[in-house]
Amino acid sequence: MIRSRILDKERSDRLLAAFSHLGLHPIAWTLLSLPLAAGGLAALAYHNMSMGLALFLLSGAVDMIDGAVARSTGQSTALGAFLDGVLDRYVEVLLILGLALHLGEGDFLGLPLMIWYLLLVFGSLMTSFVRAYADHRDLVKDEADLNRMGGLLERGERLILLYAGIAAGMYSREALLAAVAATALLSNATALQRILTAVRYAEGLARTGQGNGK
Repeated sequence: MIRSRILDKERSDRLLAAFSHLGLHPIAWTLLSLPLAAGGLAALAYHNMSMGLALFLLSGAVDMIDGAVARSTGQSTALGAFLDGVLDRYVEVLLILGLALHLGEGDFLGLPLMIWYLLLVFGSLMTSFVRAYADHRDLVKDEADLNRMGGLLERGERLILLYAGIAAGMYSREALLAAVAATALLSNATALQRILTAVRYAEGLARTGQGNGK
C-alpha cells in the first residue's frame, strides 16, 4: 500500500539505479539484507536500540536497491524475485525475534508477551501467505486483482510501525509494547481481509461461470 500510494516507483528507481555502478549483481544486494538484519537482531538483543534500528533500516534500504538495480540493468529474473520474497520473510522474523529478545518476558494488556510475539509472527506470515496461495491455487488469477488484495497493513506498514515503536521505545518501553501489539492485531486483521477478498473474488467468478471448479 505504501509503495503504491506514497512512493513514486519510477522516481525511486531512477535514484537507486545509481547503485548499479558499484557492480554488484541484484541478487548480491538481496543477500546483503540478511546479514544486516542479523546484526540488527544482535543489537536489539543486547539492548542497543539505536544500532538495531539503524541496521534494520539499512536492510530495508538494500531491499529497495536490489529491485531498482535489477530493473535498470535488465537483470530482473524469476529467481531474483523469489529470493527477494523469501529473504523479506527472514528479515521480518529476525526483527520480531530481536524485539522478543529485547523485551523479554512479562505481560501487556493482560496477555503474556509470548502471545503477542506469536500473534505478530503468525499475522505477518499469513498476510503474505494468503495472497501467495490464492495465486498458487489460481483462485485469484489476474495480477492486478492480486495487487488489490492489499489490506490494512502490508509489509511496508508493518515495518514502519515496528521501527517507529523501536524509536519510541528508546524512551518508553510501553510505547514499543504498544507498537508490537498494534502490529500483531492489524497484521492478523489484514490476513482475514485478504481471505475474505479471495472468497468474494471466487464467488464472483462462480456467478459469472468463470470458476475453475476446484
